[in-house]
Amino acid sequence: MTKSQLSFRLRQNAPQPMRKESKEKGHKKPLKPQISPPVPESNSNNTGLIFPAGDTAFKTFLSARFCAAIWSHISDCDETFNFWEPMHYLIFGKGLQTWEYSPEFALRSYFYLMVHAGPAWIYQKLLQPNPLLMFYFIRCLLGLISAIAEVYFYKAVCREFGVHIGRICFVFQLFSAGMFIASTAMLPSSFAMYTTAAACAAWWQQRFALAIFFTALGSLLGWPFAALLGVPIAFDMLVRRRKYLDFAAWSALCAVVILVPMVTIDSMIFGRFVVAPLNIIKYNVLGGAGPSLYGTEPFTYYLLNGFVNFNFVWVLALLSPIAITLNHFFVPAMNKCTYYLPYWLSLSPMYLWLVVFMLQEHKEERFLYPIYPLICLSGAISVDIIQKLCFRLWNIVKKMPQGTHYLDKTMFVMILTIIITSWLGVSRVFSLYRNYHAPLDLMMELNRYPTEVNIPDRAQVNVCFGKDWHRYPSSFFLPNQNWNVRFIKSEFDGMLPAPYTGGENATTIVHEHFNDQNREVPNLYLDIGKCHFLLDSNFGKDTPLEPIYENRKEWRVIKSYPFLDAEKSNRYLRVFFIPFLTDKYVVYGNFSLLQSTKLKIK
Repeated sequence: MTKSQLSFRLRQNAPQPMRKESKEKGHKKPLKPQISPPVPESNSNNTGLIFPAGDTAFKTFLSARFCAAIWSHISDCDETFNFWEPMHYLIFGKGLQTWEYSPEFALRSYFYLMVHAGPAWIYQKLLQPNPLLMFYFIRCLLGLISAIAEVYFYKAVCREFGVHIGRICFVFQLFSAGMFIASTAMLPSSFAMYTTAAACAAWWQQRFALAIFFTALGSLLGWPFAALLGVPIAFDMLVRRRKYLDFAAWSALCAVVILVPMVTIDSMIFGRFVVAPLNIIKYNVLGGAGPSLYGTEPFTYYLLNGFVNFNFVWVLALLSPIAITLNHFFVPAMNKCTYYLPYWLSLSPMYLWLVVFMLQEHKEERFLYPIYPLICLSGAISVDIIQKLCFRLWNIVKKMPQGTHYLDKTMFVMILTIIITSWLGVSRVFSLYRNYHAPLDLMMELNRYPTEVNIPDRAQVNVCFGKDWHRYPSSFFLPNQNWNVRFIKSEFDGMLPAPYTGGENATTIVHEHFNDQNREVPNLYLDIGKCHFLLDSNFGKDTPLEPIYENRKEWRVIKSYPFLDAEKSNRYLRVFFIPFLTDKYVVYGNFSLLQSTKLKIK
């Protein structure tokens, strides 16, 4: 069986032999493989295991992430308005601007957008594609980056924790709904997830310079709060290894390499000196209104959200400290199964992140993205320890023959766990597609509508959103640059994005209609009589500000798709798709593309 085939064999949980340069890296003596027999009387641990090789794992991850790029909806309106829209502006000179990109506040970095927009700009200049194709092109690039980071993480897990834990972690990553959502989201928290996975992988292989670089990249270019995940790496280098000079030198170098071009470019675009990571920290930590103004949730929010995205993997991950403790006391012959770091230190980034973010008032699903791979790893470690504990109990009740490996008797635990968690993960993904994909499908219909009815390319067309403003997927879905998205008044009374001002200095203008208190700005609304198209949902509720437009004679329905009515649906069966049950207890409304019968397109 060759490496290029589906799998190859390696000894269970046996770390690779220590390389000769161990002494050169600061070890007083070469480290011995930290593996003990499964039970004291065992003489052999040469159990052969089948698990995906690196190239096979990469192809599998890439296939899954490309599926996410095509089928995943946009679950967070911040992704649209804070990243897709300003990126559309950078490429086409037109898009929606939020207060966070106002020079007065400058919480977001245009340099971060440029890193993502560069390949799309080249694609646009070379082939002049439909903007919709550019949207999915960027998503597929994100999926590629995610697959690269994940396979690097997977290979490091196999080396540090053993191939049995590695292959369980691989399956958890592959089938979890959380990884499906986060892997291709155009969000700094997803970017931090890539860099965290890469930083941990480098750390476990004692490639400290690379670990520092990925941590700096994720926190300075991506999301500054991701620096918290680098604290355990710093602890290992400074306290355990005493690599003071290495840490200081590489940290300073990475800061200069990343911050200098970032600050330079952002300052040029905003028209004043800007350090975007510092501004977002000031707003959210140092006295700003950020922590209490948006998305305040109770302590249980992340507990429920974690289960929705990772089902029982999340439960296993939260129980990993208990599992590790039990493993230490009750299976002492098998508790030394890591290559470099103790379990508690390797998993400490996840514990630290959860403690800090669970205590914050402002909670959102995307805030947990950076630790998603570590959740999968923690769950895999718990499964492995459960197998060892089961074998230990089995061996007490019935003495096993000499040389019996714990996997020989406990494989059913792993198989049953993988079947249940994978099925629930796929069920969640399928449910998300059925319940929430309608806005993207309708915008695709709108994208090809001009060619079907011969609308002139030069026609100025207004596409409006009301109560569903937060479901707008981005200007990449509009047929051309003469089509404009606008918002009409609804029950929502907060601040909405506004179109970028025309001209070369649009990013330097301070507008009166932007504020950092989420105050409504009425003059940003468009009169509905000027809307050519309207995307609107119908759940049977008719109010003065949110009427059922599809029942009015001024509008005709072009296309409708079902969209989940969460209030009328069973709270459990709407989360996961259960054949024969979900359709009985889940209710759908209509999400429709409407065209004005009075306003003609000229």
